[in-house]
Amino acid sequence: MSAYRKLILLCACLTFAVVVVGAYVRLSDAGLGCPDWPGCYGTLTPANAERAIRQAVEDQGGTHGPVSMPKAWKEMGHRYLAGVLGVLLLATCVIAWVRRKRLGQSPWLATAIVLVVAVQATLGKWTVTMLLKPAIVTAHLIGGMTTLALVVWLALRQWRPPERGGAGTYAGAQRQRRLAVAALIALSVQIVLGGWVSTNYAALACPDLPLCRGAVVPPMDFRNAFHVVRELGMAPDGGLLSAEALTAIHWTHRLFALAVVALLGALAHALLRTQELRLLGGALAAALATQFLLGIANVAFSLPLALAAAHNGGAALLLVLLVVINYLSFHGLAQRSLAHPPTA
Repeated sequence: MSAYRKLILLCACLTFAVVVVGAYVRLSDAGLGCPDWPGCYGTLTPANAERAIRQAVEDQGGTHGPVSMPKAWKEMGHRYLAGVLGVLLLATCVIAWVRRKRLGQSPWLATAIVLVVAVQATLGKWTVTMLLKPAIVTAHLIGGMTTLALVVWLALRQWRPPERGGAGTYAGAQRQRRLAVAALIALSVQIVLGGWVSTNYAALACPDLPLCRGAVVPPMDFRNAFHVVRELGMAPDGGLLSAEALTAIHWTHRLFALAVVALLGALAHALLRTQELRLLGGALAAALATQFLLGIANVAFSLPLALAAAHNGGAALLLVLLVVINYLSFHGLAQRSLAHPPTA
């Protein structure tokens, strides 16, 4: 395997890690551990900002607030990891342009990834400087997932499909392609809904199962729930966001999850019936079942941090699997071709 392919695979793994660590930082309420950007109180590390952090902890009345030394290290650890990823993706883009003839592929996808990362870095800054405004934090989550999907797609491009035959020629391939696209779209919508739940702290708005506040359709306020331009915990008119609005956010995510399970389950079933992509079908079914159970467990056990972070990781894993499935479905790649990368 060439150094370029190894670099892209490293970027794919690191992007997944950045997404999961970012979720952990958000869920552990460490997003404002360092309330400036890109440093921590104007310094490179929280260790250098110890005096400022100690004063902030005192001003907020203790370590229960948004600032503490552990939270500062969590926030900065995520930034360090994201910074390394940004440098590696920039290197990938430069190599893609310099070696474009030898690689035999357009460098524009690698360029698009760098542009997305630049936007993502800006959103990361605004997440902190705008005090965790839900629209900005959700957009930051979307940017992370978009980066992950694009880097995985770039990694898959490094393996050349066979000249004839493969996963695109068996009976039912067209139906599988349509299912794969629909599943990817549905999962993307669900990830956005999940991000909106998380950024509005609505994960426990429906504390019971399978009902929500004792009803199939509880009292809900959709008008304020999905109003994008507002402050954290606030309605557009400046008042506190109501329990009915939080319930609407949670209930929508929970209801749409059923549609996602049905659609991804149908895709997994279709893949299990094909020789070429049977293993991916099994992986999709297993990941889907695990993610569904994690969602239930988060409500049943009142959102423990480990389960909440794992639920975010499960969403990222499902996204990776669906990107791979779509790539293979549309490019005629049989699984056996992955074991034989081109030598260019």
